[in-house]
Amino acid sequence: MAADGTDAAFEDEVEPTVTIREYMDGIEAEELEADLVLGGDDGDECTYGAGYLRRQAVFSCLTCVPDGVAGVCTACCLACHDGHEVVELWTKRNFRCDCGNSKFGGHICKLNPEKEPENSANSYNQNFKGSYCTCSRPYPDPEAKEQVEMIQCCICEDWFHEDHIGLDSAEKLPCDEEGEALYEDFICHKCSPVCSFLKLYPDTIWASSKQTSSPEAVTADSNGMEGGYSGHANTEKNENGACVDHQSAENTSVENNCTKDIAASEKSNLGDNSAGNCKLGVDINTKSADSEKIVPFFLSKGWRETLCRCGACTNFYAQRGIAHLTDKEDSIEEYEKMAKEKRQKKLEQQEGAEANFINSLNHVQKIEILSGISDMKNEFQSFLESRDPSKPVTSDDVQSIFKNLAKKKQRLS
Repeated sequence: MAADGTDAAFEDEVEPTVTIREYMDGIEAEELEADLVLGGDDGDECTYGAGYLRRQAVFSCLTCVPDGVAGVCTACCLACHDGHEVVELWTKRNFRCDCGNSKFGGHICKLNPEKEPENSANSYNQNFKGSYCTCSRPYPDPEAKEQVEMIQCCICEDWFHEDHIGLDSAEKLPCDEEGEALYEDFICHKCSPVCSFLKLYPDTIWASSKQTSSPEAVTADSNGMEGGYSGHANTEKNENGACVDHQSAENTSVENNCTKDIAASEKSNLGDNSAGNCKLGVDINTKSADSEKIVPFFLSKGWRETLCRCGACTNFYAQRGIAHLTDKEDSIEEYEKMAKEKRQKKLEQQEGAEANFINSLNHVQKIEILSGISDMKNEFQSFLESRDPSKPVTSDDVQSIFKNLAKKKQRLS
C-alpha cells in the first residue's frame, strides 16, 4: 500500500509532456482562434478612417472610460491602452472606434488623433461595462465555480448563459451529439418579440432541437429578467409586444447532423421576390404571429437568405432596427469566413516572401544555409540518440544543443 501511494504521488509530480507536433498544432489553433475573433485584423492601423464597419472586434477600456460608454478597435487597444483594464467584447456591428474622442477626456489616440467628438451611430450595452446576460455578471465570473460558455443574441448582441435564456428545464440548445451547435443565429427572449414576424415563414427556418415540451411563458417581471439588453432593443420590444411560440421548430428534421440549405428548400413554399413581390403574400405590418409566450429563437443555417426583401418588408425591418438581418456580411459565419480568407492570403504571402528570400541569395549563401540546417539536424539526432527516452526534454537540454552548434561554428571559422 505504501509503495502504491508513493508511485501515485510521484505520478502527480510529473510535469505534463507534449510532442513538438502537439505543441505546433496548439499554437496554430490559438492563432486561428485569434484571427476568427479579430476578423484577420493585424492591429496595425486604427479603423476609425474606415467609418462604421459592418462588424469588427471591439474593446472597452474601463481605465479611461469607467462608465463603459466607449469602445476601441484592436489597433488602439494594443497601442493606446496597453496595461489598462480592458474588456474584450468579441465583435460588434456598425461600430466606429472611439479612442481619443471626447469620452476619453485628455487621452489622445496615438494612431489617429483627428477624430470627431463622438460617434453618434455607435450603440453601447452593458457588455461595455463588463457585464453580461440577464444576471449582469462578468465573464469570466470570479464567483463561479465553473465558467460556462455563453451565446450571443444576433439582435441586441448581449451574451447569455444557457440557464438564463428562458428555456424550460426540459429543453436544451439545438446541438448535435458532440455538442456542436445546429443553429446559425440565436435571438434572446428579450428580442424575440421584435422578430415575431418570423413565424410567418415555413418551419424549416427554425433549428432542430431535442426539446420535448413546449416552452413555459416568460413574462417581463420574471426572476432574472432585469437588465441584460440594450436600451435600443428594449424600446423596440415595447413597441411591438407580439410573442412567438416556435414549438413547431422541434419537428424540423436534421439529416447527417447538418442543417438544410434553407434558401433552396423554401422556393416552393414561398413566393418570388422578383418584380418587387412579397414572398409572404401578406402585409407584414398588419399580419403578425401572436402568442402568449416569449421564448428564444434558434435559426438554422441559411435562414437569412429566406427573408423577403420587397419594399414593404425592407421598410418593416428598418423601422424596427433589424435591417442588418438581410446583410450577409453581418453574420458571424460570414465574418469568420472572411477572417479565414485573410489568414490564408497572409500565409501565402509569408510563403512567397520566404521563397523570394531564398531566390535572392547567391550560390554560396544557399550552401551556407543548407549546411546550417544539416548541422542542426545532426545535432538534434545526436542528442536524441544519447538521451534517456523516459525523461522529458527540458529547456536546459535545448539550450545545450544550440551551445554545441555555436561551438562547432567557432571551430570551423
